[in-house]
Amino acid sequence: MREMRLRFTLSVNKLEKFVEGLQQGKLLYTQCRKCGAKYFPPQIDCPRCKASDVEWREVSGVGELITWTVINVKPGSFSHHKDYIVGIVKMPDGFNITAWVDTDPKILKPGMKMRLVVDRRPGENYITYWFKPA
Repeated sequence: MREMRLRFTLSVNKLEKFVEGLQQGKLLYTQCRKCGAKYFPPQIDCPRCKASDVEWREVSGVGELITWTVINVKPGSFSHHKDYIVGIVKMPDGFNITAWVDTDPKILKPGMKMRLVVDRRPGENYITYWFKPA
């Protein structure tokens, strides 16, 4: 087995508002002004109608848990974490968000209300988002 390390440089110029939103404690999505399609993660160019005119909006704070899984076997970059939960939450904005869920997996139930949290992950120095029971 060999380890292969890859490094990419990705431009975020068009998505700068997304990063700014995270820094302000907000999670943002885009909505095409021409056809109304909503995108999370945000997109600047609408794949549906090909327009490049989008409006930035804040994601609603509470959604509904669809499903989840507990991650026991982690990629190397997350090996320092204890087992964690990843869930899919249906947002009233019209899209689903996949993110970590911070709770005991024994209490989770489909349809459970989940609150969105945007903050620095405890013990790490970067801003991200996750869900907690509402």
